[in-house]
Amino acid sequence: MPRRGGMLGRCGTRSAQSPRCSCRETPTLRYAAPVPSLEHETLLLLFQNRPELAPELLRDALGFPLPSYTSVKIESADFTDVVPAAYRADLVVLLVDGKPVLAIVVEVQLREDTRKRFTWPVYVMGLRARFECPAIVLVVAPRLATAQWASQPIETGPGSIFQPWVVGPGAVPVITDPAVATADPELAVLSAMAHGDGDVETAVKIALAATEGVSHLTDRDLFVLYSDLIFAALSEAARKALQMLPQGYQFKNPLIRESIEKGVLIGREEGREEGREEGRRETLSLLLAKRFGPLSSWATDRINEATSEQLENYLDAILSASCVEDVLKQNA
Repeated sequence: MPRRGGMLGRCGTRSAQSPRCSCRETPTLRYAAPVPSLEHETLLLLFQNRPELAPELLRDALGFPLPSYTSVKIESADFTDVVPAAYRADLVVLLVDGKPVLAIVVEVQLREDTRKRFTWPVYVMGLRARFECPAIVLVVAPRLATAQWASQPIETGPGSIFQPWVVGPGAVPVITDPAVATADPELAVLSAMAHGDGDVETAVKIALAATEGVSHLTDRDLFVLYSDLIFAALSEAARKALQMLPQGYQFKNPLIRESIEKGVLIGREEGREEGREEGRRETLSLLLAKRFGPLSSWATDRINEATSEQLENYLDAILSASCVEDVLKQNA
């Protein structure tokens, strides 16, 4: 299995203490796309942290005949080098066997967006020209209605049809084996997000397996974020079922019990808003650090002092920002 790839940041430089942004501002022309949500960003994080997840889903969930490859890497998702306007996909994963053999555009789609039916073919043609290899669009749609919409063929001209490859909730495997979850924690988290609000007994098994799987991650912040994603995906009934596990129930990692209690307590009436706000601070700090690098003391102070409304604004601004300062100046 190829090694995990890193994540790409947009801001090349960063001031250590000053709140003034040091990144270069490049004006672009683009259509007025909806601002990506936190759910969109965290789903995309799974593929950024594990690029192998994209070809795995193509092969195992959709039966796509992958070419032979020796490595997987993240490539720039900016298409301004091949089209006149500024187009940017969510993520580009490249399969390589000495040379590029398949380019995969990963698009997280939470709702219908008619503009995507015009941009997805542009992404594919742009990548095909850039890497001189086949290219496809892989749409990850956690909601059934959105998956059905995204699966419709796109007519690009007379006699020319473009077909996206779509992973809807039914295509994501149900992972209840902790060993499988440990070997592929990002897929286990995706399984929880796809099936956590279904049958309660199955949802609990998925959550336990996924949490056991992510507990082996050496990055504790990532473990906390993945755990939060797992529990946020569960139905209220599944959370209550987790709460009723025997107190003596044995977990290999002591942090699992802490995470389960935290995930369940967030859903209780008492302390509900306080728990949510603290979760927002932790998630915001982790996402900013993953994207832009270690946070300065100024940034940490700004996050800790933020109101609930400011935290929401900061989270909404992450994907459209070029550096940390762009995010934290919102409603400053």
